[in-house]
Amino acid sequence: MEFVLSKGDHTRYLRFLLLVLVCAIVLVCTDQDYYSLLGVSKEASSREIRQAFKKLALKLHPDKNQNDPNAHENFLKINRAYEVLKDEDLRKKYDKYGEKGLEDQQQGGRYESWHFYRYDFGIYDDDPEIITLDRGEFDAAVNSGELWFVNFYSPRCSHCHDLAPTWREFAKEMDGVIRIGAVNCGDNRMLCRIKGINSYPSLYVFKTGMQPVKYYGDRSKESLKNFAMQYVTSTVTELWAGNFVNAIETSFASGLGWLITFCAERGDCLSYQTRLKLAGMLEGLVNVGWMDCGTQGELCDNLDISSSTTAYFPPGATINNKEKGGVLFLNSLDAREIYQEVMKHLPDFEIISAASLEDRLAHHRWLIFFQFGENDKSSVQEFKKLKFLLKDEHIQVGKFDCLSSPTICNKLYVYQPCLAVFKGKGIEDYEIHHGKKILYDIVAFAKESVNSHVITLGPQNFPGKEKEPWLVDFFAPWCPPCRALLPELRKASKHLYGQLKFGTLDCTVHEGLCNMHNIRAYPTTVVFNQSDVHEYEGHHSAEQILEFIEDLRNPSVISLTPETFVELVDRRKREEIWMVDFYAPWCGPCQALMPEWKKMARMLNGLISVGSVDCQKYYSFCHQESVQGYPEIRLFPQKSKTTHQYYSYNGWHRDSYSLRGWALGYLPQVSVDLTPQSFTEKVLNGKDHWVIDFYAPWCGPCQNFAPEFEILARAVKGKVKAGKVDCQAYGQTCRSADIRAYPTVKFYPYQGMKKSVLGEYIDSRDAKGIADILNEKVEAIEDKGKRKSRNKVRT
Repeated sequence: MEFVLSKGDHTRYLRFLLLVLVCAIVLVCTDQDYYSLLGVSKEASSREIRQAFKKLALKLHPDKNQNDPNAHENFLKINRAYEVLKDEDLRKKYDKYGEKGLEDQQQGGRYESWHFYRYDFGIYDDDPEIITLDRGEFDAAVNSGELWFVNFYSPRCSHCHDLAPTWREFAKEMDGVIRIGAVNCGDNRMLCRIKGINSYPSLYVFKTGMQPVKYYGDRSKESLKNFAMQYVTSTVTELWAGNFVNAIETSFASGLGWLITFCAERGDCLSYQTRLKLAGMLEGLVNVGWMDCGTQGELCDNLDISSSTTAYFPPGATINNKEKGGVLFLNSLDAREIYQEVMKHLPDFEIISAASLEDRLAHHRWLIFFQFGENDKSSVQEFKKLKFLLKDEHIQVGKFDCLSSPTICNKLYVYQPCLAVFKGKGIEDYEIHHGKKILYDIVAFAKESVNSHVITLGPQNFPGKEKEPWLVDFFAPWCPPCRALLPELRKASKHLYGQLKFGTLDCTVHEGLCNMHNIRAYPTTVVFNQSDVHEYEGHHSAEQILEFIEDLRNPSVISLTPETFVELVDRRKREEIWMVDFYAPWCGPCQALMPEWKKMARMLNGLISVGSVDCQKYYSFCHQESVQGYPEIRLFPQKSKTTHQYYSYNGWHRDSYSLRGWALGYLPQVSVDLTPQSFTEKVLNGKDHWVIDFYAPWCGPCQNFAPEFEILARAVKGKVKAGKVDCQAYGQTCRSADIRAYPTVKFYPYQGMKKSVLGEYIDSRDAKGIADILNEKVEAIEDKGKRKSRNKVRT
């Protein structure tokens, strides 16, 4: 049926479109406001945003501008900008919808004193040796295979500030041996809660394959160092005449050279701690040993060593001719200087030829650095650790020079130095790295990528309408929320392998393709299922992506037209209840509500029908229904002569649990309110199974549990009867049942005799969990009865 607008409706619709156009213009014009307020670019990292805000906070704070009447308002603006841009989800909404998308978020109204920003804010932001980890990068970092020592702190914690100078000195000394990290639990509350951090500072050692270990000792640098070094698993080998020659001669076969400290009477010898640090820094790359020239004098004389020194023997070194064998003598006593010199002399990655590339990618997993010319300095010495760190994943590491074969790089959409993972299935199954060019991030990317099913897309392999369903992430590499989403896509792809393909499209490279699909903000994640296109609007988590896909398969929310609204809602059956969301696609709060609305609908499945009406598409109908703002949430109850036509939701919280709780309050009661007399007659003396909710009207948890109990009553209807006892009104009944807390759930099974007033305690407040327990108990009682009947027949 065609929906025709009247003349008046047409005028109102034009006004509506004009309003939307004005809003869109404002969004486009102010899209840079928060970034320009802080003086940062759109690709700024969390650390750069914090540093920029701190600089402005110290300059513009009202405490320092008491004669400026606008100081408070000016500071609120930069505070609001910071609160939004530091949060990954809010930043995505702002980038896409501008301030309109943040109407439900009221951050920025409160701020701290100037003293807080000067001394307490961003404690480690200016320390290059300390890596400040945020929620999006924490797991990837500590699971990279490197050893991490992480300081979970709060900016308000005085002990955290007392520790800071020692932590900085410790980080400098351990640089290269252990990654030293810091997590600001003020900005990452959820991460700290998940990790069980409940006091500050909390110091933990993390290493792949090992449970996190908490540090409980005193907070001196030496104590921290001694604790951390316990987890450096590398060893320093003592060498003597019997094993020295064999070690050097077998190094060629193993591919690992030797760094050996010769300790003589003359000169300074590397300390034990320094040798152990070097073993940790060079783990998997070089063997580390030492020799006492006091006891091995003849061998040291043969090597022309008369004073303490350290030498690097590369694989295949010749002892008799040290110069020919490439032996490198090092005069430094500093572990960092020795490490850097040895790293320079380690061989670089293999350069793969154009002729052999496709064959090698077809049979092995590879991490490949694409460079442009042999002198391209796109990698750093530390990257030589990649072969060792990726060995367990069977990932080989190499280089490819795009100048040797521009055709291949063009086919792969590689136009500048970068690195990519090839998953062992040929040249087309690959993913380009867009994260930080630092070791732990590259390791995490490589491990995730080879075990997931996300590939890089371009015009040649972009999914067409006739192909299987795809999830495509349109992104820009400079966009931090885009980079944070990529690991979550990899996690989700593993759960949906064989059902949905995953790909990413770089809109800075394929601008035309992105324009073709009307991409206006990054990231934009879309599911293509033949002619159907669905945009993902949820949070950046694998869990919510999976929920979104499940909802596409089995929609929990019915999209209503004016005709279906009349048919399904207005003419609903007498016992039917509906919840309807009236929304506009351009409305930021509506977009924020949508994933919660779908989640709520799944939780209400079978109890309440859930729908939505697009008021941009059906503006005249929404106006006719007196919808004056978006989103407008209405509940249409079971029909009766006394009920309202609908109830509007006016709650502050629009999360799925709050909405569900509100809706369940309108379900007709299935459970029975019991008095002391009916409790005795029906429950204790009756021949039915009963589940009872003992509650008090003033008890908040009781009020929250009440809708859950009604769901339970429906779930067990026909098997178990459900009743409620008001312990404020009938205290004696509850005392006799030994009720000591509210709410308390008890089961009273009928087994052929009068029931005990104490009943059976049920330790759960989840309707499904309680139903499962009750069904199991009832089934056991029925089985027992059947066995008794069979035994009677036999006798």
